[in-house]
Amino acid sequence: MRRRVIWAIVIALLAVAPFIPIGVPGLFTGPIQSPGTLQVLAVGLVFAGLAMSYDVIFGYTGLLSFGHALPFALGVYGTNLLMDPIGLNYPLAVPVAVVGVVVVSGILGSVALRTTGVAFAMVTLAFAEAFSLLVLTDPLRFLGGEEGLTLASDQVPDIFRGVLNLKYIYWLALLFALIVLVVASRVVSSRAGRVFEAIRENEARVEMLGLHPFQFKLASFLISSGLAGLGGAVYLLVVRGANVGTTTAEFTLSILVMVVLGGAGKLWGAAIGGFIYGILTLRLSAVATSEAIEGLPNWLSGPLSEPLFFLGVLFVLLMLFAPGGISSILSRARPVRSA
Repeated sequence: MRRRVIWAIVIALLAVAPFIPIGVPGLFTGPIQSPGTLQVLAVGLVFAGLAMSYDVIFGYTGLLSFGHALPFALGVYGTNLLMDPIGLNYPLAVPVAVVGVVVVSGILGSVALRTTGVAFAMVTLAFAEAFSLLVLTDPLRFLGGEEGLTLASDQVPDIFRGVLNLKYIYWLALLFALIVLVVASRVVSSRAGRVFEAIRENEARVEMLGLHPFQFKLASFLISSGLAGLGGAVYLLVVRGANVGTTTAEFTLSILVMVVLGGAGKLWGAAIGGFIYGILTLRLSAVATSEAIEGLPNWLSGPLSEPLFFLGVLFVLLMLFAPGGISSILSRARPVRSA
């Protein structure tokens, strides 16, 4: 009951963010309701949903995939290509793209899930890298290569156009995160979700009980991929285009970091990790190029000018002092307060 109240308060605060005129010094350059801040928060919300989608397959099913960037990138590029050159409007392109992501993931998952452990991780990485190379080289000249693709704005509803309407894009990102939370929560608390966890703990025992682990693993793979594809479609609108950065192995590792940062096996932990990672990734880039950092000696300004340095230090500290992620810290804090 208490957790539901906390969730309700958090969601309510996020919902009214476009109306909050105050700022957060040191974190945002303007008030929370400013377009720039709302865009940063929207990225954080998309990453929160993305992290929860990955937690379904990694935290609950125990499958270490190094290719989760692939369904996300397919959602980004697929939605944009369906709008231009195909000509579908955004509300229609999104579900078509998500269905396409699920179909492609079903084919790839049927192959990858024939393997286990490190082999599975490597196969998923190979698929993701193949798509990344395809986007980067762009042999058919329709994926944009290194420059990416610009959002086909003429196919986007008027409510999502212009800087002044950025609050609606922010609410769309919030809606996406809530959809993932609801769907993933229902899945992991269902009978199938309990089988997912049993597979994570001992797949051989699940098979001995007469169940078919492959079918359940494929279901977990498809659910997480479909949700990631939906996130890609929303992310396209948030950043106004598709870029090759969403296809890389580094981005998949970032998704893994989000989940571990928040706490694998806890959806709310993954959501916190993704949200924090998304915000810090954008804001630390500004801090890293600030005059304060540039004025430091070269041996110090060098590493501090890299946003990943800050995130890496944070990740190492968490692994040393809180291996269960941020969620484990919050879980330990509750008994202390009640005591």
